[in-house]
Amino acid sequence: MYSAIIIAGLCIFFFIIQLAVPGFTDAFALVSSDVVQRPWTLLTATFLHANVAHLLINMFTLVLFGMILENIIGRKRFLGLYFISGLLASIGATFLYPSTVGASGAISGILGTLAILRPRMQVWVSYVPMPMIVACVVWTLID
Repeated sequence: MYSAIIIAGLCIFFFIIQLAVPGFTDAFALVSSDVVQRPWTLLTATFLHANVAHLLINMFTLVLFGMILENIIGRKRFLGLYFISGLLASIGATFLYPSTVGASGAISGILGTLAILRPRMQVWVSYVPMPMIVACVVWTLID
């Protein structure tokens, strides 16, 4: 099974817990002012999502492009890229936002890597065919 599908399943699982357990999001979300006291939130926040739309868009993108990239670079490199991208995005977010959740930073790492490795690969974004490099820019602007 693809790692992207497993990660998406974990994100969905944690989203259900977010809805069911009061205080769960607060315990694991990235809060910039608390990051030194709670450094694990740099990673745990990448498994949480703000709402259903946020979750669905991220998981669709993760599974679709993650499976393609994992076929190209392999499971170990894919997982390393995913977690390093998520961690770096979380570190960057501490300077930009008071608090944050979501896998967008890790997914951006996947899209960026795919755009570098396969810039001319044809993908469809909102019923419009475009090269992967353009799709990466569109995703970044939308996100």
